[in-house]
Amino acid sequence: MKSLHPRNDDAGRQVDLKAPSAPTSLESWGDPLERATVIPDGPMPTNLNGIDVRSWTDAPKNTAGWNRFAGEQTEDFTEPPMTTAPSKPAASGVVILESDGRVWVVSPSNQHGGYVNTFPKGKLDPGMGLRANALKEAFEESGLQVILTGFLCDSVRSTSVTRYYTARREGGHPADMCWESQAVHLVPRDQLKSFVTHPNDQVVLQALAALG
Repeated sequence: MKSLHPRNDDAGRQVDLKAPSAPTSLESWGDPLERATVIPDGPMPTNLNGIDVRSWTDAPKNTAGWNRFAGEQTEDFTEPPMTTAPSKPAASGVVILESDGRVWVVSPSNQHGGYVNTFPKGKLDPGMGLRANALKEAFEESGLQVILTGFLCDSVRSTSVTRYYTARREGGHPADMCWESQAVHLVPRDQLKSFVTHPNDQVVLQALAALG
């Protein structure tokens, strides 16, 4: 029996989840020592760590909107010039740090790209800035509205060079994840190494560990 993602892909096709993720209890969201998981359109607490869990209905709709939003929704920080590599386009992503010490992680639908669990990221559309793209990918893949708080690292990957930022959650609803994600998790820091295991993410985990 098929398990269909409630949202179609960018071409309007249904997405059949071959090994659907399992949600955790609502109580897990309130325990900073537990990993919490929500699936598309799954139930969530109405409030998490003092922030309402509410769908972000007025998110930017285009590149210009995301670029404007990035100018408003970032803290004041500097970042180095981006590392470049031949034939590898720029991408950006975000590591969202929750106030209770946990970290937000997504599960790509059907382990796309070989990722079981990873951080929101994606290549840049024409005209999209690195910071704007990180905010967009966070929203699309995790349903969250975030504020960027700093530069984390650059990761040279098989098909891109990806800049990662740290961020904090300001709103949104993780069950609103787009078709690209089949689950969103909130993971204690001491579980990240065993949960986020793709080789491309190891430099990200190392940079995060260096933050303390």
